[in-house]
Order: sequence, then C-alpha cells, then structure tokens
Amino acid sequence: MADGILIIRKEKGFTSFDVVAVLRKLFHQKKIGHGGTLDPMAEGVLPVFLGNATRLCDLQGDADKTYEAGILLGRKTDTEDIWGNTLSELPVSCTEEEVRAAVQYFRGEYLQVPPMYSAKKQGGKKLYELAREGITVERKPVRVTIHEIRVDEVCLPELRITVRCSKGTYIRSLARDIGERLGTGACMSSLLRTSHGRFRLEDALTLSEVKEALEKKAPESLLIPVERMFTEYPAAVVKEEAVRLLRNGNKLPEDALILRETPENGAFYRILMPDRNFTAVYRYDAGNRVFSVFRMFLREDG
Repeated sequence: MADGILIIRKEKGFTSFDVVAVLRKLFHQKKIGHGGTLDPMAEGVLPVFLGNATRLCDLQGDADKTYEAGILLGRKTDTEDIWGNTLSELPVSCTEEEVRAAVQYFRGEYLQVPPMYSAKKQGGKKLYELAREGITVERKPVRVTIHEIRVDEVCLPELRITVRCSKGTYIRSLARDIGERLGTGACMSSLLRTSHGRFRLEDALTLSEVKEALEKKAPESLLIPVERMFTEYPAAVVKEEAVRLLRNGNKLPEDALILRETPENGAFYRILMPDRNFTAVYRYDAGNRVFSVFRMFLREDG
C-alpha cells in the first residue's frame, strides 16, 4: 500500500469524491482521502492522502487557502454561482472605484452566512440536501478571515479577484456579499484554488498526468512523504527497549528517546524508529516528563 500525499489539480466537472474514486483505481487501494472539498465546477489544488497519510486529512482542514475567482455583478442565483437558477437581475451602474472599495471592505474578519448549497449541517441534515428539497433555512453566520484580497481586473459587470482566506470561507458567499454591498447582487463565475496550506498549484498533477506517470514510475515516486509535513519539528529517536511502547501508541518517558536538546513543554517532535524511519508525532509534557502521541503514522504492515 502506498503512503503519502498527492497534490491533484482538480478539473471542472469532477467532484472531490470523483477524484478519490479515480485514484483508488489507479493506485489499487481503498485507503485514500482528500482535504478541503472543491465544488464540481471549481478547479485547482486538492490535496489527496494515501495510506497512513489519511491521518492528516482533518489537520489540513485548518489550513489557509488562496483562490482566484471571477465575479459577475447584477445577478443573484440560488447557488451563489453562475451555474444555479437565477433569482433576480439588476442593472450594474457602479464605478470601478466603487467596486474596488467594496472588495477591500471585506479584508479582515467578518461574519459570513454560508450558502444553502453547502455541506454544513443544520438539524442533522446537510444544507444542500435541504436546498434540493426546496427548503431554505436561516443560517448562523460564521466568523471567517480574509487575510488578503485584491482586484486583478475590472470589466463591468465582471471582475476578477485573488483571495487568501481562513478555513470555512465560501468564495461564492464572498461574491454574494460584495454584490450586496454594491446594491447590484452578484454571483461567482469561476474559481481556481491556487494554494492549500503549503500545497501549490505549480506542484499539482491532473488525473490524466497521474495515470500517465504511473505507467512509467513507481507509485511512491509521485507522493510527498508524510514526514515532510513535520520537518519544522525536531527529531527524536526511540531507544530499542521502548519500541514496543511506541508501536502501541503509549506515552514515552523522556529517557526512552535519544534527544539532541532538552525538550520544551508543549513542543512537538518527529519520532523515529531506531532505523531512523519516521513513525509518529509526539508532544512533550514537561510536568510529567513524558511524550504523548499526537499522530501515529506506523505502516499497517510494519
């Protein structure tokens, strides 16, 4: 079974689940998951995790993301993008300066109401399931952060923006809110995710490129090793007599590890086997002088 991370450039027309389904066939393994869902008509960076790297899926949801988006002013739709049903249309009489000011208004934190067509749950059901039943419910605003936002092009009634934002931000809803501020209404017309945490579009492969590469290379050659996600943490090697504790995910006393420096309280460490193979990430508790497991990445066959 292959273990590691694959950066996919998702193309239009594929759901994130479609991508995973294709890769399961290409890699001949079921244990594959993705981080950060992209809508079917969106494109761009989709991190995919194989084997023991699937233990990273939930951690990647917290990463900041960068998008290039198209916005069409003057149209409101039920999905908040151009692929939905039109709810209303208004003339666009604002100036380019007013557009730029409206976009910059959303820099920083703001309370964003998620779209009805989203995977957020309310009353035990996903919002998009309710929407498909013709049910619209009041949604609780969520605090999101727009770290950076710029206008790349204005050709009214359309504009293009680049946004770096926190987790939980819907670019469709940002487009809607820009339109509301301008009094014209708006919907998203295109979306390209150019980064997801440390993953970049220039390093991504399309599904067809992955298929072609697998015909010439071993699967592991395409994958980013799990350990590379934690290179900012110092390494510690477990002693032979403590290997069993590590394999079982138990706490490790300080003297069970070979350390290059005195550990600091709360610090994370890459834990290596005596043969220097990466196995886990542990966190140090100075009060009890022990290391506790944060994530285990022990191979199922090892």
